[in-house]
Amino acid sequence: MFLPQPQQQPLPDVAGPLTVELQGRTIMTVDRIDYSLPGQTMVDPDKLAKLIEKIDRLTYVPPKNAVIGDSGGIVPEQPGYKLNQDLFAERFYAYFYSRGPERTELIRSKVFPQVDSELLAAIRQKPIGSYATYYNSGNKNRAHNMALASKSINNYVVFPGETFSFNRVVGKRTTERGYLRAPVIVRGELSEDIGGGICQVSSTLYNAIDRAGLQIVQRYSHSRHVPYVLPGRDATVSWDGPDFAFRNPYNQPVLIRSFAGGGTMFVAIYSSDTIEYKPREVPGMSKKLPEEVSVETEAGRDRTP
Repeated sequence: MFLPQPQQQPLPDVAGPLTVELQGRTIMTVDRIDYSLPGQTMVDPDKLAKLIEKIDRLTYVPPKNAVIGDSGGIVPEQPGYKLNQDLFAERFYAYFYSRGPERTELIRSKVFPQVDSELLAAIRQKPIGSYATYYNSGNKNRAHNMALASKSINNYVVFPGETFSFNRVVGKRTTERGYLRAPVIVRGELSEDIGGGICQVSSTLYNAIDRAGLQIVQRYSHSRHVPYVLPGRDATVSWDGPDFAFRNPYNQPVLIRSFAGGGTMFVAIYSSDTIEYKPREVPGMSKKLPEEVSVETEAGRDRTP
């Protein structure tokens, strides 16, 4: 929200840029003449708004939640920083309606993370649901994709009333984000060009969530049975297609802990000691490795009448 524009006119011979700095480093330089309304001696509010949005994007530092590290200890949270837009607008108006060049040091406000060390310590206490599935760790590309997706959901906290979306949290599966094409997949699995193996992560998460008694909002099964879970216990996902989503109906946050490695995909759900939850019975899986096929073989099977 910007301050109202001062009711005054700029002085003549006002050439000279505004140098915008952050911690002594020049972010950009702008000139008042580029931000006036056509044929008028007033600030164009739309141009100023776009400038402020640009500076905010360049200088924004997102906060980092506290997480449980690889050694099991809590890695403390870190605050983020966001441009104080009203203060910058006030300084821009002062520059606009004055003579010559100016310099301004950006002022940013702290942005605090949702999950701090105290909260994380409280909600890591009580396991309320878990599930494990198994895979061939020798299938390197598929195993790599699973580990990457598992890392994306690990340490994620779902607050009371909040809905978790697998696609939103994991993000688009692209080569730029490290995902690989998996030429060998599990029989019956959705054969995505990039990111094969992701559905085993979402399916393992689904079963852990179901055991914890959380509310399933959106889930789709593969068109055929996938052997890493029991029939009807899968959750297929695709960036431009099906998603898996659940809602936390409890009065306490829940924490997702996820790990994929050594042929085991494991998800556990935790919360505080004070949570009152209603677990559901979900049968577990054997350690027998699921059958694998090439993408080409599975695609040919899909075309068979």
